[in-house]
Amino acid sequence: MTTRAELAAMIDHTLLKPEASASDVADLVSEAKTLGVKAVCVSPSQLPLRDTAALTVATVCGFPSGAHTAEVKAAEAARAVADGAAEVDMVVNLALVRAQAFDDVEAEIRAVREACGEAVLKVIIESAALTDEQIVEVCRRAEAAGADYVKTSTGFHPAGGASEHAVRLMAETVAPRLGVKASGGIRTADAALAMVRAGATRLGLSGSAAILAELQEREG
Repeated sequence: MTTRAELAAMIDHTLLKPEASASDVADLVSEAKTLGVKAVCVSPSQLPLRDTAALTVATVCGFPSGAHTAEVKAAEAARAVADGAAEVDMVVNLALVRAQAFDDVEAEIRAVREACGEAVLKVIIESAALTDEQIVEVCRRAEAAGADYVKTSTGFHPAGGASEHAVRLMAETVAPRLGVKASGGIRTADAALAMVRAGATRLGLSGSAAILAELQEREG
């Protein structure tokens, strides 16, 4: 079974509430250090962050709707990297995905990929809002455009967040060439471990402390 330390090393400790303050973000960073997680993920307006030694800094792009132009997403990604983000989680344009306009989807991802430079790019596909066929194709296009990860969800879409089925399908499509990040609605240790078993290599969690404490208790 995945240990507490192993799970912590997969976690993007996340705070993306619109009302989150600078003080809230500072608390997030402090907690992340205590927990030993991989990264913190915050809104781009909160960058640059302070005192993030040993932590990876991640942010979002085109969040949460994805209904921005490719040019705006690229500019937002470039600014985020200039402000210290080492990883960028971009939201795809769901209207383009549902319209089967996959060449346009790939072009948009590629534009953000180029704007990110050396930063890691994760592509949020909002899997709960897509068919299996759409999930597979958008993952293939993300890979073709140079993404490093595909990610299930923003956590803001009414269709829902991560599911084991979606994570497994995504992993079958792109792993091990790309990572798979499960995010959205993962609130218990059992749920987190289920995502790992399904193929997730990163987890986006806002309740990291409780989940890791639950695992710590099991380990005695």
